[in-house]
Amino acid sequence: MSGRNRTIVSRGNPPWWHQTTTALLCGSVLFAIPAIGCAQQTDDGAYRLSPVIVNAQAAPDDDADTVVARELWVGGKVATSIQDTPASVSVITQQEIEQRGAQTTEEVLQYTPGVVTDYYGTDDRNDYFQIRGFQATTYRDGMTLGSMRGVREDPYAYERIEVLRGANSTLFGPADPGGSVNFVSKRPRFERFGNGFLSYGSFDHKEAGIDVGDVLDSDQTLAYRFTGKIQDSDREYDHSKNDNGLLMGGLTWEPTDQTSATLIVDYLSRDDTPNSGGYPLDREYDRDDFFGEPDFNDHEVDRTSVTGQLIHDFENGLTLRANVRYSDLEDDFQYVYITDSAARTGTLLDRDYFGTDTDAHEFIGNTILQYDASFGDIDSSTLGGVEYRDASTDTQSIYGDAASIDIANPVYSGGPDNLTPYRYENQDYRTRSVFLTQNLSFYDRFVVSAGVRNDSMDLSSEGESYGTAFDDSDDFSETTVRGALTYIVSDELSTYISYVESVAPPTIGVTPERGKQQEVGLKYSPDGMKAQFSAAVYNLERDDVTIAVVQDNGAIDQQTVGESRARGLDLEAKAELTDSLSIVGGYSYLDTEVLSGTLNSGASIEGNDFAIAPKHTAMLWGYYTLPGEKMSVGLGARYTDGYYFDAANTSKSDSATLIDAAFDYRIVRNTDFTVNVSNLFDEQHVVGSGTANYYNPGREIRAKVSYHW
Repeated sequence: MSGRNRTIVSRGNPPWWHQTTTALLCGSVLFAIPAIGCAQQTDDGAYRLSPVIVNAQAAPDDDADTVVARELWVGGKVATSIQDTPASVSVITQQEIEQRGAQTTEEVLQYTPGVVTDYYGTDDRNDYFQIRGFQATTYRDGMTLGSMRGVREDPYAYERIEVLRGANSTLFGPADPGGSVNFVSKRPRFERFGNGFLSYGSFDHKEAGIDVGDVLDSDQTLAYRFTGKIQDSDREYDHSKNDNGLLMGGLTWEPTDQTSATLIVDYLSRDDTPNSGGYPLDREYDRDDFFGEPDFNDHEVDRTSVTGQLIHDFENGLTLRANVRYSDLEDDFQYVYITDSAARTGTLLDRDYFGTDTDAHEFIGNTILQYDASFGDIDSSTLGGVEYRDASTDTQSIYGDAASIDIANPVYSGGPDNLTPYRYENQDYRTRSVFLTQNLSFYDRFVVSAGVRNDSMDLSSEGESYGTAFDDSDDFSETTVRGALTYIVSDELSTYISYVESVAPPTIGVTPERGKQQEVGLKYSPDGMKAQFSAAVYNLERDDVTIAVVQDNGAIDQQTVGESRARGLDLEAKAELTDSLSIVGGYSYLDTEVLSGTLNSGASIEGNDFAIAPKHTAMLWGYYTLPGEKMSVGLGARYTDGYYFDAANTSKSDSATLIDAAFDYRIVRNTDFTVNVSNLFDEQHVVGSGTANYYNPGREIRAKVSYHW
């Protein structure tokens, strides 16, 4: 056995997070990432672990006090070694999120290589980010958010956020090829803990939050957790608001060492302004300008989710997992926005209005069986499962001309009088999936992984558009495969080569977009230091690509551009260099090309770069605790190369570097005063442009007092 293998012997009453056997620890990992991780129980009760499990005792929040995660919890299951995962992955831990004071998913992902965020500026309806030049799919505890994906998630609800770069439909089903972002929910822990905070900052930002938990019975079988947050704030532009709230409760029941059941109920509410109305194209305007309508631009979101998870270990190499979630969403917005053009003269600008009222319901669940066995120097893990998803969405959409506005002397005229919807639509999306993964580990050095998945999808859409009724349906059956080989060079170094496929969530009457990626990667975790360094080069191709193109009248049209390709390099470093100094950094090189494609206008875009695909991005965040451990400072820089705003490559952004900073002072034991500043020098540039310009967020300062116990 190499030094990477180890034995773990249970002594006394083990903590909740490793009361299941190592076979359980091996199991659900492989549904998330096809890297072998199984164990064999010896006669004396110890466990022999294959190379890829480096910490069988990892808890879900084991990285709450470090920026260097060792395990990957994709799928909300158990820990697997990041070091030996045959994919390019990043984990943003709770510690890193708190250091940087990140408030949104976009802010959380800003220091992650391969990811571009916030390219729609003051359009605040959704979180906007792309991975490796393509859209990314979002998950919560390994199950797709689907019809819930347009909602801005609150990072305070999650233990950590994980990023998988590249295609992965074999793991999770229909997904965009750029990669995936997985939110890992906060769960009960079998110990007493808590923290609370009060915060105030720019734009009259007021916020309070609490996160507490404890054991409920003397037998240590039932634990709870409650998380809540409320925010009352404006945005950086006039006539805006940014109010939201979160309530989340969880119960975990572990009657035996082999069985664990968790129930999580959460409610997310938002009442904010969706859009500033955009900014004219002729020059740079102040960020606080507002060219929408104060009494009309509004966005309200209410979402309730109920999640259940069950794990049972049969103690014979067989493990059962069941996961289920039901979500109910109301998402309503409307706004007035300007429609400018380069040919415009004078100060009078046309405006349009747009909005949707959406009711969505989603049920998703899976059942997974895994069997682990060992044959001498060969470890085997076989995983099979089924998944079912049923989602429905009812939408009413409004669109039309709004009153013009004089940008030299804005006078607001109120919202449009006639808001008769031009489109009613009811969509149903049903998916039935079956998947199989086989993993083999040879002599503690080679790990071979292979997987296949089939997704059968039934889609239907009925309603009325501009007075014309429609009733359409379609069905698809898509199969994806993946394979990987990992070589464990030493305890510190591993390398891999992989091939993965993806199929994007399809649209009625449109050929599903398929992606495929080849990747070679290297990971280094030096002994004697808590650090993780990684490098990956890849070739990612996508066929039958459909993109959103803004028309002259402001409407958005979906256009198929054919075939495209992205090639690049991702480098990442996360390290605690000393007990006082940690760094998080990365660099990405991205070379994109449209191999074939023609817009609806007839213009060829063959040879063009992707929109929103900077060739170079780089980021570095450092955090230093001064001697005495009462004061800490953080400083970060984010560089983004210039990129094209549109598929036609007619206009391009400037390159930009933004600086962030943090300060923390320990007032008394367990009580901290923190100040975070994003975009320290208030640098301003255009991040998105069509019929209007949109700027990057300006400087924002937030102060917080927090207490931990």
